[in-house]
Amino acid sequence: MSKPVVGIIMGSKSDAEVMRECEKALEEFNIPFETIVSSAHRNPAKTRRYALGARKRGIKVIIAGAGYAAHLPGFIASHTDLPVVGVPIPSSPFHGLDSLLSMVQMPKGVPVATMGLGKSGARNAAIFAKQILALGNVRGAKAKKKPGKR
Repeated sequence: MSKPVVGIIMGSKSDAEVMRECEKALEEFNIPFETIVSSAHRNPAKTRRYALGARKRGIKVIIAGAGYAAHLPGFIASHTDLPVVGVPIPSSPFHGLDSLLSMVQMPKGVPVATMGLGKSGARNAAIFAKQILALGNVRGAKAKKKPGKR
């Protein structure tokens, strides 16, 4: 497989079931990716290194899935100028609403594109990454023309 252009990061192994939907979609699109588990709270140094080194490794978009405190997408976005897409994981007693709200309420200068909750959000994150990659004509990510009037 080619060098990864999408990085998938999740804060806990328990997020893997939801984030697998993202991986499956990227596989369908033939977009190379890498996946790691690293928590902004439990292992901030490792997570920071991941974000800081992503561009050098050839990553173009980072998809970060997080539940509960959902600090991961914002933490990643604060350490890179790459596009960061957040996927709220519905794992908390608030069924992911806390994750969703924390991702969409990022401070000025730290943007995180936020998808919907759970598996559909994870799949949409992969589609959104494909659209971002298509802007740079990265191999395997060219957008297909939509039918319509000309």
